[in-house]
Amino acid sequence: MDISHTIINLIIFVLAIYVGYHVVWNVTPALHTPLMAVTNAISAIIIVGAMLAAGLTEGLTGQVAGTVAVALAAVNVFGGFMVTRRMLEMFKKKEPKRALDPAVKADAASGAGERA
Repeated sequence: MDISHTIINLIIFVLAIYVGYHVVWNVTPALHTPLMAVTNAISAIIIVGAMLAAGLTEGLTGQVAGTVAVALAAVNVFGGFMVTRRMLEMFKKKEPKRALDPAVKADAASGAGERA
């Protein structure tokens, strides 16, 4: 039995969508940031593959598809790193509020800053 490569690739694509959906939606919030970092790394690998596809393909269609894949993966990596950075900043300790300048404290204590 000879199955077309297109059918095999389509089946793999559909299975990847199914597995990816369940992996992303069943992850706990504590693991979300590390998962984002891993997906950024995977997208970076995809960029390398897309560059190879764009550069080694002889046909115009393959070159255009490879170039579009590089552009989309680059946007994905950039956005992923921005989201990961924002999420990691949520876990940083916030700096305490700075005390007022001594001159401002003196004015407040003497009542110079009060209005009549």
